[in-house]
Amino acid sequence: MGEKLECWECRSSLQCCGNLWPKARYPSMTAVEAGKTVAELEGSESKVVLFSVMGMTCAACAGSIEKTIKRLPGIREAVVDVLNHKAQEERIREAIEDAGFEAKVIEEDSNYTSTQICRIHIRGMTCTSCSSTIESALQSLRGVHKARVALTTEEAEVHYDPKSLTHNHLMEAIQGTGFEPILISTGEHISKIELKIDGIKNDQSLGAIERSLRALPGVETIAIYPDINKIAITYIPHMTGPRTFIEVIESTGSGCFKAEIFPNDEGREALRQQEINRYLKLFIWSLAFTIPVFLTSMVLMYIPGVKRVLDVKIVNMLNIGLLLRCDFATPVQFIIGRRFYVGAYKALRKGSANMDVLIALGTNAAYFYSLYVVERSIFSRHFKGNDFFETSSMLISFILLGKYLEVLAKGKTSQAIAKLMNLTPETATLLTQDDKGDVVSEKQIDIRLIQKDDVIKVVPGSKVASDGFVIWGQSHVNESMITGEGRPVAKRRGDMVIGGTMNENGVMHVKVTRVGSESALSQIVRLVESAQMAKAPVQKLADHISKYFVPLVIVLSLSTWLSWFLAGKLHAYPKSWIPSSMNYFELALQFGISVMVIACPCALGLATPTAVMVGTGVGATQGVLIKGGQALESAHKVNCIVFDKTGTLTVGKPVVVTTKLFKKMSIKDFYEFTAAAEVNSEHPIAKAIVEHAKKITEEQNHSWPEAHNFVSVSGHGVKAIVLNKDILVGNKKMMLDHNITISADAEEILAEAESLAQTGILVSLDGEVAGVLAVSDPLKPGANEVISILNSMKIKSIMVTGDNWGTANSIARQAGIETVIAEAQPETKATKIKELQASGYTVAMVGDGINDSPALVAADVGMAIGAGTDIAIEAADIVLMKSNLEDIIIAIDLAKKTFSRIRLNYLWALGYNILAIPIAAGILYSSTRFRLPPWIAGAAMAASSLSVVCSSLLLKNYKRPSKLNNMEINGVKIE
Repeated sequence: MGEKLECWECRSSLQCCGNLWPKARYPSMTAVEAGKTVAELEGSESKVVLFSVMGMTCAACAGSIEKTIKRLPGIREAVVDVLNHKAQEERIREAIEDAGFEAKVIEEDSNYTSTQICRIHIRGMTCTSCSSTIESALQSLRGVHKARVALTTEEAEVHYDPKSLTHNHLMEAIQGTGFEPILISTGEHISKIELKIDGIKNDQSLGAIERSLRALPGVETIAIYPDINKIAITYIPHMTGPRTFIEVIESTGSGCFKAEIFPNDEGREALRQQEINRYLKLFIWSLAFTIPVFLTSMVLMYIPGVKRVLDVKIVNMLNIGLLLRCDFATPVQFIIGRRFYVGAYKALRKGSANMDVLIALGTNAAYFYSLYVVERSIFSRHFKGNDFFETSSMLISFILLGKYLEVLAKGKTSQAIAKLMNLTPETATLLTQDDKGDVVSEKQIDIRLIQKDDVIKVVPGSKVASDGFVIWGQSHVNESMITGEGRPVAKRRGDMVIGGTMNENGVMHVKVTRVGSESALSQIVRLVESAQMAKAPVQKLADHISKYFVPLVIVLSLSTWLSWFLAGKLHAYPKSWIPSSMNYFELALQFGISVMVIACPCALGLATPTAVMVGTGVGATQGVLIKGGQALESAHKVNCIVFDKTGTLTVGKPVVVTTKLFKKMSIKDFYEFTAAAEVNSEHPIAKAIVEHAKKITEEQNHSWPEAHNFVSVSGHGVKAIVLNKDILVGNKKMMLDHNITISADAEEILAEAESLAQTGILVSLDGEVAGVLAVSDPLKPGANEVISILNSMKIKSIMVTGDNWGTANSIARQAGIETVIAEAQPETKATKIKELQASGYTVAMVGDGINDSPALVAADVGMAIGAGTDIAIEAADIVLMKSNLEDIIIAIDLAKKTFSRIRLNYLWALGYNILAIPIAAGILYSSTRFRLPPWIAGAAMAASSLSVVCSSLLLKNYKRPSKLNNMEINGVKIE
């Protein structure tokens, strides 16, 4: 098995990989697919080098090489990816070979295609037809790998090749479809800051500032807005930062300039609030003009004195009431209702039809017929006709009210993201230190001014401002807002802290490692946002229906009008059916308009995404990150769960519990040899052995003898030469493969360890077994109860592990799992999952390690333990942040509840249209004389969309399954 190694010197600019945790050992699988090379690094001072490394068999080898390379001068960072085959440069190659491995330089893959992710806010979308049109336009661009447009969030997420096109091309494509794009971000590795500059007198001043900023390493683009003295800078956060920009600006021009962060008025919530205010303003103005139209047509005409005034003739049959209605309805139709005309034009220009088309057609039919009545009244002395000005104006008013309430409700569906984004404090205490590390001064700064390698002070009761590690002090930090884990976590020097978490007690000095888009909180927000963008497969039904819905409704509307018109013309129904204030043409027109405006494709389009948004948001607050609708839809069908053992069912922190020696040597000497070999390995068991050896030697920083010719044998153990002795540390199979005889006593100890759910480790020196270690990794508290609950839910549980059969069977018995597969390689796990899928099971895989990632990808639903590796987290569909097994039940239960809500939404949306359209067409009129006036039909249409959003919002009341409330872990009831 080969590995990929990435090294970069000095300052490098890697594209943000989306790791969830503050310190990543393994690169993400998001930006670079397995089997491909990382070919793109930006910045003139950056350099990435690639090697193909032979002889590596596990993560222990990767750790060995990583440590060796990091010792070289000038190396900023080194990361080993055990899923690929690469590394580079002469000095690094020599270092790898000194570590006991063979390396050769390989050519960079010229066919590699880099990917950036651009996020764009889009204004003007009304239904799924709009989002589908934009999505198609983006997908048609060369260089776009994937484009997703979400109606609920009004955002587009585009994965594109920056070598083929820029974000400006994406913006132009969206504008070409008739919608207004607002750029949110151009790529995950880029941050943006806007500064307000005081003291600018002319263009020369701006030019001098721009030149000074462009000279800084890491600055990508600079945009200047001279009219408001604003400058927008995009930059690579680990190379430079906003505080540097302010210092450069204020040092330019003899200190006559002052810079500060520009007030942020273009955030997601600000844009949402702008939209809410826009619809509210439109509705209020529409209402102000519609009320007089309504009163003159339906109320004042029944008041005798007022009726005489309204009936006063001005010209021929044109009276005051008709003229007033025309005057008040016209601004509603063409000024307030302009957005419907614009939306309809843009949709028709692209060959599609949306909700705006139906509204424009319905209101135009009512308005222009009424205008015809006005024209006839002016030029005729005998014409009598009824106008429908109240229909068009009331229709627009009710639709605007519905849109206002819908936008208001949709804002609540994304509150989970808003809460996450508001976790970080507004300010931080920046410390200035001298060369000795003593604090010289401290000052309060805006959190947006924090840069990498800053040292910040965190006092009790305050939030940690940014990701980093503690360099002084100790405290307990409440990380529940990020991980969902309720108990405060002890933090001391060297421990990592996450931005947004709460410091309970004690003062800490934290050195910042990640800022802006690189922080753990930002990456969790991105993950939730991406999940809410992802469409569930069931949504394809709504997208398919929406393509034909509007044209079908137009045909039905015209057919309804024509049928009633011909029936009236041919006297096919009694004259008594026609209201006294109308004729047969006007009655037919009202039925036709009602059909057109009552149909609602919006409700269908909102049924899935609103439920997915609320469901994933609720999951995030419960510590369960669900990566979109696909994961939700698959999770609700799960009837078989495959568990990894180490770190998933067990605690994942093994300890040595027994040592038995078979050679005449001291226990201290035995562990001297054993730890010298295992210290090069990253395996949890190896770490446990080294930690135990430190206790035996009574030296925490003990220097172990150097191990030569170190080799890690995947799934079996390690071998090396220590103090001129051949040493093997591993399982029984490894010893037998090297023709080492295992005595009966050793066999007995191994059997006893396996019966106690312990892992037996053999140690041989110069071909003879020197001793046996028993390592125990206890079952997680509550694992047995979780398996029992899954059984009651008719979900089959299987354990697949690389450990020996004895230990695996013992752990399975404790957990209550009947089916066990032991001594399994990573590919065996994936193969087993495929076999289960072929047998008809919908399979979920729960794991935490790199070796679990193939199985996580192969499963219908991959669930990664939050404390696991980044590769496992990237490969998974669901991330269990708290690493608690009961969260598996919460994830499945939440998926079931969310999908039930989606079904209910579809049932309502489809049922509404199926029932409402025939009623609007007059199917009940012949028997009951009941008909829906167009303005009531419009109100019903607006109410249907609102009801779907409100239905999805009910998911916010989700409560964890009652079965979990009765769980007891080690005698303690879990609440």
